[in-house]
Amino acid sequence: MLLLFWLSASVSVAQEVRWDSTVRPDIYGARVDLFRSLPHSRKDVVFLGNSLTFWADWSDLLGNTRYKNRGIPGDITFGMLERLDEVIQGRPASVFILIGINDLARNIPDSVILRNYRRMARRLKTGAPNTRIYFQTLLPTNDTFQKLKNHYKKEEHIRYLNQALKEMAPAEGFDVVDLHPHFVDESGKLKKEFTWDGVHLTLAGYRKWADVLRAGKYIR
Repeated sequence: MLLLFWLSASVSVAQEVRWDSTVRPDIYGARVDLFRSLPHSRKDVVFLGNSLTFWADWSDLLGNTRYKNRGIPGDITFGMLERLDEVIQGRPASVFILIGINDLARNIPDSVILRNYRRMARRLKTGAPNTRIYFQTLLPTNDTFQKLKNHYKKEEHIRYLNQALKEMAPAEGFDVVDLHPHFVDESGKLKKEFTWDGVHLTLAGYRKWADVLRAGKYIR
């Protein structure tokens, strides 16, 4: 169903912003089918997200085969909710979630993204009560690359969502891994050495991500 949102551009002018909760990347079905076919273990540590998660080989990066990649390029929070049952059924030891930048690129409102974060946390808590839940803050972007224009200039939304996620965490029973400060430069953009297009990460970016997880003792 196509969802419409109206935003006021001024007191007298209204701008119509359209967003679609049903959009799924072409690879979505094949990846979900693959995930459902794989064995599960309660010792698993699941990385759940979009292309930022997908492009990392977590087992190699973190040095243990129990780290599982559940990233789908182009995914949004609605897509993650749709496939969350696969993670819940596995009842992993922990799950690390990073999602939302594609929602912003598609003009999905902050309030809807936050509602979906809350829905994820509650479903995980209910279906897999022994699973430790970590939400990771959204990374900054860098518009100087001029490649993914719909994703750029969302910094105000990113900061708002990250702060709201931290405020939500105690009541919803999850922890927050604050990635954002480790990736942002003095001007508020994603550090150039960590990205090749202003959104996605280089090897240096993934190594930084792994370092943050190790330093915070989120992984062992």
